[in-house]
Amino acid sequence: MHSSHGQTDDSRTDHDQTDHGRTEHNLTDRTVQANSFGAAAAAYERGRPEYPAAALDWLLAVAPEGRTAPRDVVDLGAGTGKLTRSLCARGLAVTAVEPSEGMREQLTLAAPGARVLAGSAEAMPLADASADVVLAAQAWHWVDTAVAVPEAARVLRPGGTLGLVWNIRDEREDWVAALGRLLTPHGAPATGGEGVERLADHPGLFGPVERFDVEWSHTLTGDQLVDLVNSRSYVITMQAADREALLAEVRELFDRHPALVGRAHVELPYRTECYRARRADR
Repeated sequence: MHSSHGQTDDSRTDHDQTDHGRTEHNLTDRTVQANSFGAAAAAYERGRPEYPAAALDWLLAVAPEGRTAPRDVVDLGAGTGKLTRSLCARGLAVTAVEPSEGMREQLTLAAPGARVLAGSAEAMPLADASADVVLAAQAWHWVDTAVAVPEAARVLRPGGTLGLVWNIRDEREDWVAALGRLLTPHGAPATGGEGVERLADHPGLFGPVERFDVEWSHTLTGDQLVDLVNSRSYVITMQAADREALLAEVRELFDRHPALVGRAHVELPYRTECYRARRADR
C-alpha cells in the first residue's frame, strides 16, 4: 500500500494502537465515537460525499461462482445511504445493514429500494452464503476484525467479494491542507485502509487483497463544508462550546481563504481508496 496524501472524511482513530492492544480507555472512547453518528445523521447526509462510479465499477467487477455478474449486495455500516442509493440505481438487490437507529431513519428515506436491517459487521442478520458482494464504505476501521472477517466470509458465496472503500481528502491543495490543520488537534491520523491487513489473519477465508484508487472532486457550499466537519464522530462528541468554536473556524476558512473568497461552491478534491478480496472456496 502506498502512503496517503490526505485525510478520511470519516472520524479518525489511533493508529498507534493495534486491534488487540487498545487500552480500556481507548476502547471506551472508540465505542462512544462509533455510536455517535445517529445524533448527527442529518448533517452526515448533507455534508458527506458519495462515491465515484469508477470505484463502484471496480468493486463490483467480480462475480461469485455460478454468476455472470453480482446481484445480491450488502452495504455494511450503510449510514444514511450514501453508497446504498448508488447500488440501488444499478438495479442490484441491496441489503443495507446499519447499527444506528438515527442513521437507519435517514437511510430508509434516502434509499427506499433497499432492504434496511439493524446489525453490524460482527453480527449481520443474514443467511450463510446469501451475498455476492459485501461492501463497507467509510466503516471498516470501526469493526472488530477478529469477528468481522469470518462473519463477512460466512455471508458471502464462494468467489464473492469483500470490498472496503474510503473517501480521502486530498490535501495537496492548499485550502484543503488548511482545513486539515484546523482538524488535526481534534483527531488522529486518517483511517483509510485501516484493518485491511487483518484479512491475512484468517488464512483460507479470502484470497489476496487488491487495491484501486480514484481521484475526483465533490462540490460543496460553505454550509455543507461545515456539515461535513460536524458529522465526524470526534466532533459530535466534543463539548458544545469547543464544537461551535471549531465549526466557526471552518466557516471562516471558507469565507476568507484566498482560494475560496467570494465563491458559493468549492470543489473538494478526493482520492477514493478501494480494496477487494474474493471469498475462497468453502
